[in-house]
Amino acid sequence: MATERDGRDSGRDATTPADDQYEAHLERSRAVWDRWSDWYGMSERDFEPIREAAIDLLELQAGDRVLEIGCGPGVNFERVRRDIGAEGELVAVDYSPEMLENARNRIAAHGWENVELRRADAARTAFDEPFDAALATLSLSVMPDVRRTVETVSRSLRPGTRFAVVDVRPAPSGPLRVLNPLIRRFLRWYANWNPDGDVVGSLEAVFDRCEIVDTHLAGTAYTAVCEKRDAA
Repeated sequence: MATERDGRDSGRDATTPADDQYEAHLERSRAVWDRWSDWYGMSERDFEPIREAAIDLLELQAGDRVLEIGCGPGVNFERVRRDIGAEGELVAVDYSPEMLENARNRIAAHGWENVELRRADAARTAFDEPFDAALATLSLSVMPDVRRTVETVSRSLRPGTRFAVVDVRPAPSGPLRVLNPLIRRFLRWYANWNPDGDVVGSLEAVFDRCEIVDTHLAGTAYTAVCEKRDAA
């Protein structure tokens, strides 16, 4: 049976300020993704080839321990488990109770025993053991503190490992940029997208190497892979 932990308060300490804006964003994310939890099928199908290609970049091996940030209803679970096998472990984090309920149902339907679900704010949680790879698909840009979330992932990875990211943004160039105000409004309404969160900049600042390896939908969706170097 899959295990489940509630890590909502993990990582908090006396130095963490009470930030009303941060908490408000987090609560909006919970409400938004609870609302969309039963309507994720279209996104799951449309982005499946992109997500699968991102997981390929992790070069997972049997027995690997994998962290997924913003797992939603578990759309990546089957593919990750196929790569890591029954001897591996997947720890999946999300803040939406309804998304996690769908993920729990998916796990039960398949009888997976090596998936741990954790309800937590990904920026403020901590893990007992390091991971061999990490994954975030369509999740980093909705975090209330993107940089801190990326730092959490980096700390949680073993040296010499990878973090694969699929995410969305306004058009970075070309004629579609004229629609960016509408794209921003749509992303904020649909996903509680964080307009102040610089996903690519945060990845480049925190990881030793980070590269956008593919773009989709006129550049509004992209795949990035980051590497944490071996310890000296």
